[in-house]
Amino acid sequence: MTYHAITPFRRPVDAVRIHRHATLMQPAPGTHVNKWAILRDLVAGREAFDVTDRDLTVLQALVSFHPGNDLDDPARLIVYPSNAAICERLNGMPCSTMRRHLARLVQAGLILRNDSPNGKRYVRRSSLGEQRFGFDLSPLSQRAGEIQAAAQQARDVATVIAGLRDDISLMRRDVTGLLDLVEGQALPRSDQHRDLVALAARTLRRRLGLAELSALRADLAAALSDIQGAMADCQTDDLSIRDSQNEQHYQSSDKEESESERGEEEDICLPHSEQPDLALACVTSACRDIVQFSSHPIRDWPGLVSAADQVSPMMGIEPSVWLLAKQKMGAACAAAALAAILQRFAQIRSPGAYLRTLASKAEAGQFSIGRLIRSVARTEPEFTAVNC
Repeated sequence: MTYHAITPFRRPVDAVRIHRHATLMQPAPGTHVNKWAILRDLVAGREAFDVTDRDLTVLQALVSFHPGNDLDDPARLIVYPSNAAICERLNGMPCSTMRRHLARLVQAGLILRNDSPNGKRYVRRSSLGEQRFGFDLSPLSQRAGEIQAAAQQARDVATVIAGLRDDISLMRRDVTGLLDLVEGQALPRSDQHRDLVALAARTLRRRLGLAELSALRADLAAALSDIQGAMADCQTDDLSIRDSQNEQHYQSSDKEESESERGEEEDICLPHSEQPDLALACVTSACRDIVQFSSHPIRDWPGLVSAADQVSPMMGIEPSVWLLAKQKMGAACAAAALAAILQRFAQIRSPGAYLRTLASKAEAGQFSIGRLIRSVARTEPEFTAVNC
């Protein structure tokens, strides 16, 4: 006998059951379906079939009763384990819980009940063959294409979501960094942007869908565009102010240079006791970067101090640290030390902390500016030897 009953044993029949029975009666596809591969696809696309991971755990236990790896033999697609055997493979899951998950799998159309006349699950063998009563796994083979399509769609969505979460995390960091950079400037909607950053941080802790993440990414992109536009406006205004200041400086530079040549150098000349026991040419030859950054030629120690005053903020050195260094080391010695730090700027992690350390050593009498400059000179391949 090969008849498949339409109605289940002592259970109500519905349209879903009739539709699944009609599907079962259709010829199976000619392709072989690996049962473990189709289970993996079903796990990935389970939301499309409205089943949970616990439902699929029960389905995996049922599939394990099927011999072989391929769902290819229609006569062997019906498995007939007892409830106790199923619960044993489910590590002792309660029978009532197992039956509830089986009902969900039947409702989703992933398995069918092929009930016997008395509702028991067994196989009847005779000279004419065998007839099985139990759970029919043929829907996994029949719906393999549908399951694979759902799995691929779920994986594609997961990839897009992962990319969106990465973008949101990076954009949130950029918004925070740019807001910190322009701290103190009156940027419009800066409070709203910080609130958005906090919201994004909380959002990334939850599992959100594609639509919600896309909306959050769009909000962060708008915030970034707003901040960058405001920064560009601030920089334009700042540059225009600097240009006007430079114009005034250039207009008076000719007059001032002639005055400085006549005697201004005597007015700002450092006391002899504050001048390092080192030739200025030795400093400017070993530390050429300070010469390039200076806005005026360095002809004497006051010129070097003036250049150091100009360059120290560019190096990230706090004014208090620079003032302390000049007090502890002497202005000229501090300027020479700053020139050496600038020359090794790429190797020094914190120029301000390094200068503070040198000032402390100088106060304790443990610092030699000549030794520092000669050390820099030895590392400079284009150093022009002078009498240092």
